[in-house]
Amino acid sequence: MAVDPITPSARTGAFFDLDKTTIATATMFAFSSTLRDEGLLDYRLVLRALHGRIVFKYLGADHDRMEDMRNTALRMAKGWDQARIASLVTDAMEEVIEPIVFREALDEIEAHKAAGHPVFMVSASPEEIVRPLARHLGADGSVSTIAQIDDEGRYTGEVDFYSYGPYKVDAMEALALEYDLDLDRCYAYSDSVTDLPMLEAVGHPIVVNPDRPLAKIAEERGWEVRTFSNKTPLRDRVGEHARTGALVASAGALAAGGSWWLRSRRRSA
Repeated sequence: MAVDPITPSARTGAFFDLDKTTIATATMFAFSSTLRDEGLLDYRLVLRALHGRIVFKYLGADHDRMEDMRNTALRMAKGWDQARIASLVTDAMEEVIEPIVFREALDEIEAHKAAGHPVFMVSASPEEIVRPLARHLGADGSVSTIAQIDDEGRYTGEVDFYSYGPYKVDAMEALALEYDLDLDRCYAYSDSVTDLPMLEAVGHPIVVNPDRPLAKIAEERGWEVRTFSNKTPLRDRVGEHARTGALVASAGALAAGGSWWLRSRRRSA
């Protein structure tokens, strides 16, 4: 299928899934070695994470697998200090992420930015990873899972917002309102059938490295399918200002309270 060029268009934005769409693996798996080295993961949990990575790679992520991964991560993180995790992510960002970013995803992001389209990362992964990574990649904003924190700044094992399935669409609609976007003119990129609501919410769904259920749906509906496979060193593509911005974003994420979810809560209060 011919690829339509990205052209400047008013009220148009682009929403990118993160795992296996923008980067070659799941962010939680990518940072598992960092957490293990800091003594936060034991050998048994690392083996389970590796098993989950194999399942995720070859079978895709259906609802049950996503729920299992989410619940495992919540149990694992209960009691961790949020500020420490944010700092670890910042320190490890280039080492972990540099080798696994798809060149084709960066090309698409740059094309949208050149056309004047705001770009957003939309991921089920936690905000402590997604927000600085989105800034690192040059995105204008992000949507991610927001964990519940107790009065001492530690994870409770619960979530305030789960960035998954139809909830991603709620976030996209909030961003469309904030940035004056028309979703019928917008683009969305994803690999997983769990993001079917996200793809259906826009006028230009782009299916990337699809799992088998999503590949079948894309064929039935005539959606554009892309293969992203070439990884590139991010430092060759992203300016120093973006890397500096990633550090600032991660360090200030909690104090700033800048997520769409918190803004929408304030608007509705």
